Amino acid sequence: MSTDLSPPLALARRLRRVNRPMVAALTAAALIRPLFSVTGLSDALGRPVTALVLTAVIALTWILAVGLTRVPEPLLTLVAVGVAYALAVLIGSAVLSPLLDGELRGPAAKPYAIVPLFVVNALWGAFCGVCAMGVRRLRGTGR
Repeated sequence: MSTDLSPPLALARRLRRVNRPMVAALTAAALIRPLFSVTGLSDALGRPVTALVLTAVIALTWILAVGLTRVPEPLLTLVAVGVAYALAVLIGSAVLSPLLDGELRGPAAKPYAIVPLFVVNALWGAFCGVCAMGVRRLRGTGR
């Protein structure tokens, strides 16, 4: 009888190690970007510069928050943050756009945009996760 874990079981174990409070905190931090858009601050400060600056600040926050702490599974944690952010944006736009604009807008209004929304944000999380792992290696703290 082998003691090796099958790949699905190994992934399931790794997913259980994802730091959920960190996922929630980093998802909340990323919601600053749609908040700027909803409140009109992005327009007031200038598009697309504001969106680009906010995206860079959010990415740096994610990378440093995971890279400078002992969060287990940095890559999976940040992929989970990207997916959670996509879910929050999807739900937020579905709830807020009819209230603020009088009509459904955003990814919920364009179902073909839902899968790309999740894929792009999961990839963004993965990129940040790889960068966080690099920060850990530079610090000499391993994974």
